[in-house]
Amino acid sequence: MSTDAVGAGAFLAALAGAAPAPPADTRVPDGVWHLLTALYEELPGPAADGWARAVHGALRAGPPAGGLWAVHAWQAGAVLPLLAAAWPDDRSGALADLTALHRAAARAPVAYDSWRAALRPVLLRVYEAAYDRRSAYAEAHTNARDYALAHGHTPAEADAYGHQYAGLSTDANAASFAEAHARAVGDALAHAYAGDRAEPYAATYPAAQVRAVLRALERPAPPPSPGATGTVTGPGGAAQPAVTLADGLTDVLRPHGR
Repeated sequence: MSTDAVGAGAFLAALAGAAPAPPADTRVPDGVWHLLTALYEELPGPAADGWARAVHGALRAGPPAGGLWAVHAWQAGAVLPLLAAAWPDDRSGALADLTALHRAAARAPVAYDSWRAALRPVLLRVYEAAYDRRSAYAEAHTNARDYALAHGHTPAEADAYGHQYAGLSTDANAASFAEAHARAVGDALAHAYAGDRAEPYAATYPAAQVRAVLRALERPAPPPSPGATGTVTGPGGAAQPAVTLADGLTDVLRPHGR
């Protein structure tokens, strides 16, 4: 068996096992490795191994660019365009603003305050859309309905009360979930991006961020303003978005992508 085949096999095994680091002969920053393991997990089975071999080939052709160039290029070229296509009602221009900032950062450092301001509205929307509203609503409805039944209300009254409570509860919990994650992730990302350093970026849990984007793309997106509508669910659930994000990351890891 050739050295390349052995190396590709070890790389694939590390991805499949979600190893904390790549094989010793593969040079890739920890944060990018976290992205790779998350995307491998999300890809449809037949596509995952072929993609892993393509990534290994890209990395064997040369080490990734220094700093966070690959992350900025991937965000601007794959992640944010995917969200923009899914959310055409982004009237505030938050996605376009963040895309422009990532493109600028691929050329020169961008200040922390600029990152923090640009990240917040996008992260709020991503995490609110990623919140599992269906499960939360169902649980809240059941609990409230049972409470009403236990206190003498008719089944119809109890069901109506359950729906009213579940709607209010789910909206409040989704907003709290989004706020907490956007604040924590946004601050950490702003520091990492402003410093253009791989280690702080790896500490922002990049894999969890990828999963949040994919969950957001599986579910109806909350409107950014009253009366607006928009959905992000497409054929195949998150599978096609995962392929798009994975291919985009492979592209920026190739030497020609720089």
